[in-house]
Amino acid sequence: MPIKLTVIDQTPVHGDCTASTAAGLSLELAVECERLGFHRYWVAEHHNSIQFAGTAPEILLTRIASATSTMRVGSGGVMLTHYSPYKVAETFAMIGGLFPGRIDLGIGRAPGGSQISSIALAAPGSLPKHDRFPEQAAELCAFIRGSLPVNHPYAELAFHTASSTMPSLWMLGSGGGSSMLAGHLGMGLALAKFIAPTACTPEIFKRHANAYQHAGYGSSPPRLVALAVICAPSNEEAHFIAGTAVYRKVMAGKAARQPLLAASDIKRRYEEMNHQERVEFDETLQSMVVGTPEDCFDQITAIASAYGTEEVGVVTVTHDFQHRLRSYALLAQAFNASKV
Repeated sequence: MPIKLTVIDQTPVHGDCTASTAAGLSLELAVECERLGFHRYWVAEHHNSIQFAGTAPEILLTRIASATSTMRVGSGGVMLTHYSPYKVAETFAMIGGLFPGRIDLGIGRAPGGSQISSIALAAPGSLPKHDRFPEQAAELCAFIRGSLPVNHPYAELAFHTASSTMPSLWMLGSGGGSSMLAGHLGMGLALAKFIAPTACTPEIFKRHANAYQHAGYGSSPPRLVALAVICAPSNEEAHFIAGTAVYRKVMAGKAARQPLLAASDIKRRYEEMNHQERVEFDETLQSMVVGTPEDCFDQITAIASAYGTEEVGVVTVTHDFQHRLRSYALLAQAFNASKV
């Protein structure tokens, strides 16, 4: 089966744009990616970030869905720990009614931001002392499916909309922690290998499939593996452009976040690094899919085969929006050519 390509868009604040204009670039990219034949377009959620501007995926994906007509559009994902499952279900039930059969609801348990942003999102309440994500996820699924037990405190709440317009349900994970839960709840699993390259192993999909089947949802659970990808006309240029994303990841948690830096700035900083810093930089680069269209096609195809999935999510972060747009275009052309 041909591999389906999905865009996972973190709405990066590119070098010459601001946080207020970054969403417009996501819209521009989505329209072009539909023309190029991408299967889905998911938008992420981040808070208090100078690098990523997607604070409200439900708003951005609605705008994107209204400007497109064939792609599935969704959240990748809503950080459910901040919100009421009922409110999220209400919101996505309405979006699904506006765009029947096209909406995906992906959720995650990460905060998507700093401690202070999590506290502010919880106000006027306080942060929960215990992990409630499994309970929240189960409740959300029950609201969407209309399957709350009759003795549940919220059993009388219902959405008076057709089940066919409800969003598909996905869980995001960057390790094995969410795979069993996603399978038990009958949710698709999006494995974020771009976040945790070594922790995201094919075994996670096997555990998800076993839980999915054991819970009675069937034998073929929806799943995709999400990769960091930079595609350019030459390997040299691709590796140069990838420096922005590599440096951002290497520096995460080590210092105060900086705006996304130009590839030329990263090249100069690399030359000033000591041996150990260069090793970490190089290893991070090697964990990504970087190269020409032919090289990226081969790498992605091999990873999809190893993970037993027919769908791959593509995360592309660059300093220049045109480089990002071109990367998706070259990738689509390579995969479209393989179908001829």
